[in-house]
Formats: sequence, C-alpha cells, structure tokens
Amino acid sequence: MLNLRTRLIVITFITLVISWVMGEAFSATVGWMTAVICLALLLIHQLWHASKLTVLLLSPSYGEVPVAMGIWGEIYYRLHKLVKGWRDQVLEVEQQHQRFIQAIQASPNGVVMLNEEDQIEWCNAIAEKHFGLNARRDAMQRITHILRKPAFVQYIIRQNYREPVKLTGMGDFEQFSLEVQIFPYGDKQKLVLSQDISQIEKTDAMRRDFVANVSHELKTPLTVLAGFLETVSELDLNEEERDRYLEMMSVQTGRMKTLVEDLLTLAKLEGNPEPPISQVVNMPNMLARLKLDAEGLSQGKHQISFDQSSDKNILGDDLELYSAFGNLVSNAVRYTPEGGKVCVTWAQIGEEIELCVSDTGPGIAAEHIPRLTERFYRVDRSRSRETGGTGLGMAIVKHVINRHHGELKIESTVGVGSRFCLVFPKQRIAP
Repeated sequence: MLNLRTRLIVITFITLVISWVMGEAFSATVGWMTAVICLALLLIHQLWHASKLTVLLLSPSYGEVPVAMGIWGEIYYRLHKLVKGWRDQVLEVEQQHQRFIQAIQASPNGVVMLNEEDQIEWCNAIAEKHFGLNARRDAMQRITHILRKPAFVQYIIRQNYREPVKLTGMGDFEQFSLEVQIFPYGDKQKLVLSQDISQIEKTDAMRRDFVANVSHELKTPLTVLAGFLETVSELDLNEEERDRYLEMMSVQTGRMKTLVEDLLTLAKLEGNPEPPISQVVNMPNMLARLKLDAEGLSQGKHQISFDQSSDKNILGDDLELYSAFGNLVSNAVRYTPEGGKVCVTWAQIGEEIELCVSDTGPGIAAEHIPRLTERFYRVDRSRSRETGGTGLGMAIVKHVINRHHGELKIESTVGVGSRFCLVFPKQRIAP
C-alpha cells in the first residue's frame, strides 16, 4: 500500500497530465483552469475529511469505521483500531480494579487506606462497621480525628507497627472488640487492617469461667470428703455417727460423679457438631422411662402427668435425646415445691412435633432466660446446690436439640411456673 507522500505525488502527476491533455485538446487556459479546478476539488475533499476527523477526535466513536475512499479510509481505519485498543485497555484496567475492590469488600477484615498525612483515602464496608466510618463522608479526614481511642492514637504516633493493638467498644454501638494493625506501603502510605475478635474474647472469657466453675464445683465436695475422712479416721465414732458420715460422703461422691459424667457428655456433644445418626426413637418407651425417673425423683411429693397426644416417633440418637428430655424433666421436679404440678406432653403442632415440660415452680425472671443454656449458669446458686444440679443440664439440652436441627423454647413467669419445649422439624418425624 502506497504511503501518503507517494500518493500526493501520484495525485499531482495525474492532475498535471489531465491539465496537459485538456490544454492540447482546447487551449492552455482551459488546461490551467482544469488543473485549478481539480486541485480545488481535492483541497475541498481534504478539508471536509479534516473537519470530519476533528469531530471524530473530539467525540471518539467505538462503533463502525467511517466510510471513505483512499487515504482517508485508511486514516479512519487506523484511528478506529488505535482508539478501540486504548478503550479495551482502559476497560481491562477498570475490570481489574473492580475485581480488586470486590475482593477487599468480601474480606471479613476491615481495610482502610491512608495517605502520607494519615488521611483516609478509601475503606471497605467492614471497616465502616468496625470504626463507625462513612467512606464518602470521611474521605480525606485524618483517621485520628475520627478514631480517637488513646491506644490507637499512641499506636500510630509511635510508628511501631510490628504488633497489633487491641481496641474495645468499637463501632456505632460499641459492640466490637478489634485487633488492629498498620502496614506501611508505597510512598509513605499506610494500610490499616482490623479483625473482629469479639467472639474470641467471649470464648476466652467462657473458658476462664468454665475452668473456675469446674474447680469450684469439684473443690467443695472434695473438701467435704477430706474432712469426713479425717473425722472418721481420727475420731472414735459410734456406728450411727459413722453411718451418717459415710452417707454424707456417698452423697458428695455421687455429686462429683454426676458432674464428671455431665462434663464428658457435654465434651462429646461439643466435639461432634455433625448431626447424629438417625435411628427411630420409640417415643412411648421414652416417655415411660422418663415417667419412672420423674416419679422416682419426686418420691410422691408432686403431681406428675404425662400426656401423649401423638403416636409419632422421631429420628435421632436415643441416648442424646434421653439425656436432653431427662434434664428437662428432672429440673422441673427439682425446682417445683412439694405439692406442685409437673406436666410432660408429646404433641404434633402443624408440621412440627414437640416435647414440652411445664411446672408450677418459682418461675424464672426474663433477664435470666437468654443465659440459661450457658455452662454453670444458675439463677439461684444456693438452691441449685440444694437440688443437686450441676449447672450443665441446660447446656446439654441446647447442644442436643441443635444437633437434631430443632429449637428450644422457654416460657416462664415468676411465681407461676415455667414451660420448656423441644421442637423438632418435620424432617425428624419418623415415617
């Protein structure tokens, strides 16, 4: 393909040839006029395409290539190809940038980008929640003007970012405990990363409470046993006194045994979150066993009734369910005064089926109900020890019902009584 210079030479040569031919055929004046007219038309053509090119450069079109003959057609084609290549590169960069932003937004950690003046350039949605920020409102604000926690201000001033700093009471509602660390990058810029450690802090607190509670629960019966053993071995007791001490030692030994068994059961449930192997649990037999246990524990001091309005069985682990049901029934008997009523019902409600245990005990205040399933949580510690409870029963119930994809519902009124229901979904009803 000829270049621009060669094409101009060819066009000029052709114009001169036409002028010479016209001059030979008519006159020199006609030849020169013909040459001038051809050059004028050529100039007008070039100016028109130049104007069109100016408009195209001011408003690039990414669609079809403008139609033109000769050199202008090639110019339009090459310009269109060049602009399209630039546009594709820009779109690719924008897509990469968008994917990068989406990846950071999907991160479970907060991300804040600071410039060399510690001003906020950008932050993701998690950082907005963690620090109570607004990406648009707080753009180009110094982070220490917004996040005024003394620990963080000192952290950013010292510029020693090898270890993270812990901040508590963060967020709009001060519900977050955060671990924050700064990473310098680029030209004196900083990346602030935050991680929500609220659950970790809560778990650590529960672990500390658990160890303290277990130590306390075991320490009391061990102390009593040690004292009784010392008394029996050193004092000259008659047979009646010896039997009384041995009986009290047996009670404390049973208490420790029950506590250890509950701990092992709870550890087993927590260590195996997968749903239990589904086997058909014979509910009439289950209810009969629960009734015998309740009557044995009550010793005729309560009015106990069992109402089975459904003949449906359920799918699940027999031992786990017996443990959960048994804890609810034994709690109802233990905490109901003599002469009170304990009622156990097994009924199908719509597509669900439930076992409910209601009593006429002292009831539970509303503020205690959300915490009943915590390990060793007791509404009345002294009464719990008197009734022989370990403080782990409701935690076991919670884990068992969760493993069976069910729900624990608690209703209670102080001075009236309580009602505990284990609700199972239709998938757990045996065919």
